[in-house]
Amino acid sequence: MPCFTVITASRPISRLGIFDNRIEVESPGRLAGHVTTENILHTQFARNQRLVRMINKFPNPPNKDVGEGLNTAFDAMRKLRLRDPVIHEGQSSVTVIIPHQRLASPEDLVMEYLRVNAEIANRQARELCGVRSENSMKAIFKRLEARGLIEQVPDRTRFKAAWRRKDG
Repeated sequence: MPCFTVITASRPISRLGIFDNRIEVESPGRLAGHVTTENILHTQFARNQRLVRMINKFPNPPNKDVGEGLNTAFDAMRKLRLRDPVIHEGQSSVTVIIPHQRLASPEDLVMEYLRVNAEIANRQARELCGVRSENSMKAIFKRLEARGLIEQVPDRTRFKAAWRRKDG
């Protein structure tokens, strides 16, 4: 069952929808001229200066600088191994959808990647799976190898090591 809250002052500031499988935050106005949904995590711009000022009054604010709100949300979702939020720019507003969906297992993500790509290195796999430790990722590769699904690419040095799907 959805729950909607409209935060208002002299005009609507934002709409919050809470659903069983997601949260939607809609904020009036479009993205700033140079900001797009593709580059929003790599550029800085605060759409709501009032909100930034209010958050920065907290003793230990989650955002240390202008334009970090979405980066903070994306990082938190990744740490919980949940799918990334989805950002949509409409005609007169920006909506952020925060899904409550777990990512596939690291093993499934590696195999899905190898269906399209010839090989995968530890660093690529860690980024893909949200695994921080090189050794943890190596353990995932070893489990897949033990199941007969992947093998190390032969004749590679330790620093160029990669894995590929096993034929057969």
